[in-house]
Amino acid sequence: MTEFRFPRRLRLLTGRDFQFVFDDAQLKVPDQPLLILARPNNLGQPRLGFVISKKNVRQAVKRNRVRRIIRESFRLNQHSLPSVDIIILARKGIGEMENEAIHKLMKKSWSRLKNKSKKLKQT
Repeated sequence: MTEFRFPRRLRLLTGRDFQFVFDDAQLKVPDQPLLILARPNNLGQPRLGFVISKKNVRQAVKRNRVRRIIRESFRLNQHSLPSVDIIILARKGIGEMENEAIHKLMKKSWSRLKNKSKKLKQT
């Protein structure tokens, strides 16, 4: 049976983990309300980290809601994602989006990330 948990091993936790992706983000999935940066890892599983600044999403309640929705989307799609370290950078406007709109955005973004990952492996 497939496990759909979100344990610590699936998270980017340290500054070194984040710097690893920022130094050489080989996969970029831009969209109006967010940007996904990713870099292949050798762990055999994807890992997720967030950068949601107070400048872009003012209220903590909204930042946490966006984080929860994206984390849930990641949790449900983790088995179909490639083995990469992923950073989600929130941009202005994502805090005002409805929950369903964020879910649709993430579904589309995960699909684009998978396609770009396949192209990267072929080269």
